[in-house]
Amino acid sequence: MSRKIASITDVAERNLCCGCGVCAFAQPDDVRMVDDLTAGRRPVVDDRSADTSLALSCCPGVGLSHTEEARASDESGLFDGWGPVLEVWEGHAADPEIRFAGSSGGVATALGLHSIESGARGAIHIRQRQDAPLLNETTLSTERSEFVAATGSRYAPASPCDGLAAAGEGAAPVAFIGKPCDVAAVKKSEAAFPSLADDVAITIAIFCAGAPSTAGTIDMLSAMGVGEDAVVSSVRYRGRGWPGRATVEFEDDRPETSLSYQESWGAVLERHRPWRCRVCIDHTGEFADIAVGDPWYRPVQPDEPGSSLVVVRTERGRAFLRSAIDAGAVELERVPDRLLVESQPNLLKTRGAVWGRIMASRLLLLPAPRYERMPTFRHWWGELTVIERIRSFTGTVKRIVTRRLHRRRPVEPLDPSTLPYQ
Repeated sequence: MSRKIASITDVAERNLCCGCGVCAFAQPDDVRMVDDLTAGRRPVVDDRSADTSLALSCCPGVGLSHTEEARASDESGLFDGWGPVLEVWEGHAADPEIRFAGSSGGVATALGLHSIESGARGAIHIRQRQDAPLLNETTLSTERSEFVAATGSRYAPASPCDGLAAAGEGAAPVAFIGKPCDVAAVKKSEAAFPSLADDVAITIAIFCAGAPSTAGTIDMLSAMGVGEDAVVSSVRYRGRGWPGRATVEFEDDRPETSLSYQESWGAVLERHRPWRCRVCIDHTGEFADIAVGDPWYRPVQPDEPGSSLVVVRTERGRAFLRSAIDAGAVELERVPDRLLVESQPNLLKTRGAVWGRIMASRLLLLPAPRYERMPTFRHWWGELTVIERIRSFTGTVKRIVTRRLHRRRPVEPLDPSTLPYQ
C-alpha cells in the first residue's frame, strides 16, 4: 500500500505538487507559496501541526475526477482520451498586435480581454515578476496594456490560484487563465467554495506539456551564452511570431539573444519538468470552459503570423466563445474535432505511459495521483507497443532510484536576490 497523503506538506514533499497555489487560497493563514529553484512554486506550512484538510480537498496534485455530467456533455466521442469536447475551432486574435505577441494566435489573451469588455472585472493570470524576470507572479489584469505586456507562454513555475481571493472581492466576476492543473484546481475548489462558480465567469486553459523549474530557465540562458554578469530585464519563452523564439533582453545596450523553440524547449526546458508533470494526463485543459493550444496538425510555415486551436468544453464556454466571435475579438472557423487529436499526436501514448508510471510507483509504495473517469489503462494497452509498456515500468523504477523519489524532499525556499542575471 502506498504511503498516505494526509496534508499539504505531504503533497509538497512527496512530489505530488502541481504548484498551482490553490492551497494558499483555501487556507491563507496556514499555507504560503514560495519559489524552489529545482522544484517550482511550492507550498510551505510553517506550523506542521496545522490541519490542512480543506486545502487538500482542493488539490489537483493528489487526483482529479470527471463527473458523469461531463461525460454526457461530450459531443465528439473523444471523452476517454481528451475530456469533454463540444466544439473545436481554429483562428487567431483579431487584434494584430495581440496575435503577433501571443505564443500561437493570441486567442487566450484576446479572450481574457474580451471577458472585461463583456462585463468581467478583470482576469487572473500570471506575468513575469516585476523585480525578478526569471520568476513569475500572479496578477489581475483590467486593461489592454496589462494583457499585452503579459503575452507569450511562461515556461517557468507559476501559481495563479494563489490569487483566487480576488475573484470574490468585487461586484463583478473575473476570468481565470492558467495551465490545465490550475484550471482543474479552480473546478475542484468549487465543492469547498461554491461561490467560485459565479465569481469566476470563465476559465481558459492553455495546453501544457509540463512546467519547468527556475533551474531550467537558468540553463536556457546559459545555453544562449548569457554570462552571469549580464543584468536581464526580460525573458520571453515564445511569441512574436509562431511558434516564436525564446528571447532575453538586457538592462544595458547589449543586443537581445535568443534560441529557437526547438532549442529552448526541446533541448533544455523539458528536461526540467518535475515528476508530477510526468504523471499528469490532463495536458489540454479538460476541466476548463475553453482550452487553447497550438494547431500542430500541420507544419508551421515560414513567417506565419500564428494560429490557435480552440476547444470548447462546456456550454458556458460555448456561449462565451460565440460572444467573442460576434464582438470581433477573435477570428475563428469551425474545424473537425479530429484536429485536436492530430495536433497532439503523442498525448494518447503519454496517457498510456502514465498508467505504467503510476502502477510502478504504487508497487514501490510511492504515492501517485488518482484519476477517476479519466481512463489510462486502455491507452497503455492500445496505444503503446510491448517495448513501450515495459519501459513505462522500468523507466519509472530507474527514475525513482536515480532521482531518489522514494525520499521526502522538503521545500527549499528560494531567495530571489540570489538568482543570477540581476
